[in-house]
Amino acid sequence: MKPTVHDIAREAGVSLSTVDRVLNGRADVRPKNAERVKDAVRRLGYVRDTNAANLARKRRYKFVFVLPEGPNHFVDTVAGAVREATAAQVTDRADVEIVYVNAADPHAVVKRLKSLDLGTLDGVALMVPETPQVRDAIAHIKSAGAYVVAFVSDLPNSKCDHFVGIDNFSAGQTAGALLGRFLRKETGCILVTSNSMVARDSIERRYGLDEVLLRDFPRLKALPTIEFHDDPQRIRDTLTRATATHADLKAVYSMGSGNAIMLEALRETAAGLDLVVVAHDLTPVTRQALVDGEVDAVIAQNVGHLARSALRVLRAKCDDAGIYEAQEQIRIEIVMRENLY
Repeated sequence: MKPTVHDIAREAGVSLSTVDRVLNGRADVRPKNAERVKDAVRRLGYVRDTNAANLARKRRYKFVFVLPEGPNHFVDTVAGAVREATAAQVTDRADVEIVYVNAADPHAVVKRLKSLDLGTLDGVALMVPETPQVRDAIAHIKSAGAYVVAFVSDLPNSKCDHFVGIDNFSAGQTAGALLGRFLRKETGCILVTSNSMVARDSIERRYGLDEVLLRDFPRLKALPTIEFHDDPQRIRDTLTRATATHADLKAVYSMGSGNAIMLEALRETAAGLDLVVVAHDLTPVTRQALVDGEVDAVIAQNVGHLARSALRVLRAKCDDAGIYEAQEQIRIEIVMRENLY
């Protein structure tokens, strides 16, 4: 039989109310009695049922997901996964809100973060670029007692409580390996695009790509990254110049969001060049592009796993419980037309 609070009280020689106060972290307990309860918990191997405790206290968690605004199929897919995960975790007594920010404007991000009701908030999952302003806002949120999870793109210098997402350096390495193998007998260059290089995920992917190409495929050269900031004309102009300037252009690597704009530009400016195309994130747009043969491979991450993991991690932090790292590790997936599901 699992030990109960009655067993703890008997083992420690204290009342049930004292055990309850210690387990709930309240300060109105004599230090000696608190130590006796903690010793009893360790000896008996007691594991607290936080769901039952929260239900008894009628506690509800308040979590907020902060996502980039604007036309972004990947963000739309992530938001849908968050809503689905929230609906599936009704028994976990969590209220989840999704808010959108102009991720390209650090001041707008901070303004939105400062508008959060920190008095009722338990945790925040942030999918925004790391800037000094954002770091300060995160410190403010944490000082109010809420937990912060970096979501999809890491915020390594912001002292977040956890990162939920793939290893983006490895994702970039994977892209380099795919391009190298697709173009094993070729010599030429690769056009690299990103909506913005402010985001940490794009930065890490670029580092990973360069490492693999320099080490294993020196006949292929990655051109400087082109940022197009959701501007269709910018990416069209870039592709037009690239195809005119680089007669040896062999491939395009799209490192982040904005695949719809990039693919439309490819149709207009690079038709007939037979370029290898590798992109990130499985969305309706990239799925159709795989079917149509416009994209050769998509490096994906399971957005359902992302959403569920973020909720589990925030819950664990609130409950002062352990995180099962193996369960929360988000795998890098390679999707091709042949293995679409």
